[in-house]
Formats: sequence, C-alpha cells, structure tokens
Amino acid sequence: MFFKLAKEGKKLVLLSFLISIIAFFVVGLWSIPLWLFFLFNLQFYREPFRITSFDVNEVISPADGKVISVEKIKQNQTEVIKISIFMNVFNVHSNKIPISGKIKTINYYRGKFFNASLDKASDKNEKNEVIIITDDGDEFKVVQIAGLIARRILCYCKVGDPVITGDKYGFIRFGSRVDLFMPNNFYALVAIGDKVKGGLTKIAIKHD
Repeated sequence: MFFKLAKEGKKLVLLSFLISIIAFFVVGLWSIPLWLFFLFNLQFYREPFRITSFDVNEVISPADGKVISVEKIKQNQTEVIKISIFMNVFNVHSNKIPISGKIKTINYYRGKFFNASLDKASDKNEKNEVIIITDDGDEFKVVQIAGLIARRILCYCKVGDPVITGDKYGFIRFGSRVDLFMPNNFYALVAIGDKVKGGLTKIAIKHD
C-alpha cells in the first residue's frame, strides 16, 4: 500500500467495511452498494506518502486539485497574487503548508455552501484563513473553503506555531477549494487548468 488512511476518516472507513461484511453474509449481492460506499471512503480518505522537496524561496501547492484561478488582486490596498485550487471528491483532501514560517493569525468565518468552483465561493462560503509570516517577512494567506457538500473544515495549527513547507495542517471533507494569497514579489509557476498535488507541486517562486 502506497498510502495510509487520513486520521479524519479511519472510523468511517472501518465502520463502512464492517457493515459491508455483515450485509454480504445477510443479503449477498444486495450488499454491493455498501461495498461501493466503503471503496469511496477508502479512496477519499487516502493520504499518500509524500516527501516535500523545496527551496526556501519556493511555494508548494497547499492542496491536490485543479487550478481554477491565477490573478493579481488588491487586498487591503496592497497588490497580491491569488491562486485558487479546486478539489473534487476524488482528490486527496489533506491540506499542506505552502511555505515555511510562523503562524501569525487564524480566522474562521461561517458562511454558505456554494459550489467551490464558483468565484463567489471565496467570499460567501464557510472558510478558515491561516496567515503565515516567513523569516524574510513575506506574508502568505491560505484559505480553506467549504464546498457544495463539504460541511467541516479542520485546521490543526495554532497562532505562533512554527511551520515547515509540506507539513499537514488541515483537512476538508468532500468537494472544496483552497485559495492562496501571496506577495507580488513572487510569481506563479502554474496556470488555469493545471493539475497540482499538495506538498509536491511547486506553484510559485520568489523574484531574484
């Protein structure tokens, strides 16, 4: 096996497996839908073994999925680069630290549950913001955003925690998205439509 089960899904995977076995002996082939549910949970809560390789000036993808936005925007009168990654139900949903530093602030916002691929999801949906300050003083904001059926955002870091690129810091159940905001002294290495992997794909680098 080249992956382990994410801790967030171990109980559900085990329960669905046990129910499927019992159902097989009771109703035979009528248990197939339960086996399909078990297999879905198994693939959804998989957590592949990954080794993050990075340079101090490189930004690594915080999530698996598809890049749906790369743009320069104004935020608090400052120009920043925004990269949005959409995770469908078949992607790995473990979230990774994009760049080493220290956690400055964490803010959770209640909201709605629009399809995470829509632009309004960034502003309207339930979300959790983590701001990281690097040793050079660069500020990054990583935003976990709930999707149409996602109902729980998990974040394990705390204000003041030192973090390292590629560390797992959270998890979002079912289809969702992650927005990354970074200073304009970095430039994006990805484009809309690119597929990325959390903790592996280099998505930005600092200007020389």
